[in-house]
Amino acid sequence: MIFVVIAVIPTFIGVYFSFTDATTGLAGDFIGLENYFSIFSNETAFPALLRTVLLTLIVTILQNMIGLALALALNSQIKSRHFLRVLFFLPFVLAPLVTGYIWQLMLANDGAINSVLRAAGLGEVAQSWLSQPTTAFLAIVIAMVWQYTGSTMVIYLAGLQSVPHEVIEAAALDGASGFRMFWSVVRPFLAPAITVNFTLTVIGGLRVYDQVVALTGGGPAGTTETISTLIVKYAFTFGEFGYGSALAVLLTIFVLFAAGLQYLGLRKQAQA
Repeated sequence: MIFVVIAVIPTFIGVYFSFTDATTGLAGDFIGLENYFSIFSNETAFPALLRTVLLTLIVTILQNMIGLALALALNSQIKSRHFLRVLFFLPFVLAPLVTGYIWQLMLANDGAINSVLRAAGLGEVAQSWLSQPTTAFLAIVIAMVWQYTGSTMVIYLAGLQSVPHEVIEAAALDGASGFRMFWSVVRPFLAPAITVNFTLTVIGGLRVYDQVVALTGGGPAGTTETISTLIVKYAFTFGEFGYGSALAVLLTIFVLFAAGLQYLGLRKQAQA
């Protein structure tokens, strides 16, 4: 009952308002699919939609590649493995907003990164990282990968622990090593971990908000806006509650679609 009150009912109310021209006063006329059609012709909303998908794709690939590489490296018997696991996991415990502000300070004109570049004699490389569309977008990618790779690594480590040593030893005796060992022997045991990590990273990428707000605020000139930041701006800053609701419904559809694909992948792997 509590779930229905705090989740289901508000969801249906939001869907209803997405078909209206309601303002923040929640008064508006029914306009059908006009808000949804407007999203794909809007010079701000549609680029933000594409940008969100691109950001999700890049972050998902980088986060999983780096997380898997770290898990494979730290699954060994090196003495410092426990310390390194904690070190790489630490950024994950920070609030996303805090992470964004940390990277904003580091990437500022007089921040740590530019200071290091100037001290190393690379002053010509130093620049206003958050004032240019390309570097501002990359800054968001870096902040997200830096924060969440540790949790991805932990999930992969848990998957690696499920690989029987007898199987590894048998494969080694058969001459398997390196990439062949990983792809043919280790990877099948990692299938659930891979599916979980891809699900979490895709959903996290589609919903990104805090890092964007802290790092760029959607700038410069709206070139780092995402669907989540636009939802807040249209609904609560511009007062276009109906349009903001339509954006929120579209984002929910994207998240459910991505989660559904990942669930089907996990189910297929489990059956295999």
